[in-house]
Amino acid sequence: MLALFDLDNTLIDRRGGIEAWSRSFVHSRRLPREAESVIRDRLWERAYPADFVHLRKVLGLVDDPADLWTEYIDGIARSMHCYPKVRESLERLRGAGWTLGIATNGAGDIQRAKLAATGLTPLFHGICVSEEIGARKPARAHFEVAAALCGTQLSATAWMVGDNPETDVEGARAAGLRTVWVADGREWTDSLCGPDVVVRDVAEAIDAVLAAAA
Repeated sequence: MLALFDLDNTLIDRRGGIEAWSRSFVHSRRLPREAESVIRDRLWERAYPADFVHLRKVLGLVDDPADLWTEYIDGIARSMHCYPKVRESLERLRGAGWTLGIATNGAGDIQRAKLAATGLTPLFHGICVSEEIGARKPARAHFEVAAALCGTQLSATAWMVGDNPETDVEGARAAGLRTVWVADGREWTDSLCGPDVVVRDVAEAIDAVLAAAA
């Protein structure tokens, strides 16, 4: 039995981490307060080394972009926190005999740094990061590689848990997985085929997965 999980804004609070890191970075460089929104707007959805070439220019920084990227990785990893009950719920699912995997878009170094900093890495049998495999969700190939990295393959009994309607739910559904949408108070997008289950958080998602398999 396989359960794949998105990382950002599903298991960990990436938005909160970006806000905290932006405030800290602006304060440390004595930049104007408006620089926080410039940084957040650029990094809100995803961050790559090229973003720091842009930020270096618009913020008037003298640092090498590679050094800024390294500083970001270290700082953002420390700023990340798991949502409540994430670790306990993942441990419960793994203890029930499930194979757990990460299926996330993003840069390999930053995604792995977040997993390590939050202590989540040992809970997963496989970690699939789009940059490392050359395939991004919602592509079927991403889910296939994620399953392979967990030592298994996709099947009709496998689940994907995530917060993004297009990449996590629509992509996984097209790949033949059952889907859980972590809504966090949002309404479903009507233009897309809905998920199998809608939940408030990951703890509730894991309850639903275990109940469906009972």
